[in-house]
Amino acid sequence: MKRRLLALACAACSLPAATRVLVTVVEQRSGKPVAGLTAQDFTLLDDRTARSVEAVEFTRDTLDIMLLLDTSLVGGMVQPVAENLVTQLQPKEQMAVVAFHSSADLIQDFTSSRQLIMRAISQVKYGNAPRVLDALYAAIDGGFQNSSFRRVILLLTTGVEGPSRTSERDVIRLARRNGVSIFPVYMVGGEKSLFEILARQSGGASFNLRDLKKAGAPQPGPRVFEVARGHYTLTVTGNLSLGDRVKVEVKRPGKVFASALPLE
Repeated sequence: MKRRLLALACAACSLPAATRVLVTVVEQRSGKPVAGLTAQDFTLLDDRTARSVEAVEFTRDTLDIMLLLDTSLVGGMVQPVAENLVTQLQPKEQMAVVAFHSSADLIQDFTSSRQLIMRAISQVKYGNAPRVLDALYAAIDGGFQNSSFRRVILLLTTGVEGPSRTSERDVIRLARRNGVSIFPVYMVGGEKSLFEILARQSGGASFNLRDLKKAGAPQPGPRVFEVARGHYTLTVTGNLSLGDRVKVEVKRPGKVFASALPLE
């Protein structure tokens, strides 16, 4: 019996390590989620080394959402969008609201009450220069300590970044360490590359409000939440780092945006 148990233990030790990776895939222009993908459709690269994708599962999640609301000098432009996002909350989901400008201020803690969230948004004051990266780091660092569901940040911004002291790499590393996905929703494209990097390296997606309108989605809330709630979980061989060199490619006609968040 002891020999048999030892043999089983040795066999278990010899099994290759595996990592689960949360992956979000959307059409690049419309922001629509891409459904029906299989393991053969994915290629995962870790520092340019291809990893075998053993299994794929599509999941729809309940969310814990932190809404980072641009309250800079021009931030009032996105307030109607914030209100539209709040209307998408489902019964079990909670949202907190953080107003960011030259600093980040919690104006509403996590709640399922749309009324409380709407009231907090209606009372914000606008001014100062926006510091997107500083606000993201402050929100991720301890902001989801009591969360129960998938951790999501909706970064609602006019698209302007100020003189942040925090680097995008620091934000990405913290987001991966805390299992937080970033979904920028923005008006102008000056910081498009920054928003796409933040989303791509955290399992999120970025949404240009003008592109959504052209694609037939004048109200962004339903599209943003449809994408945030649905994701693929890839099981890949080997251990992955939490660094910024994990990349997912999708074999599919047309241009798609794919992001990755290593889970373990």
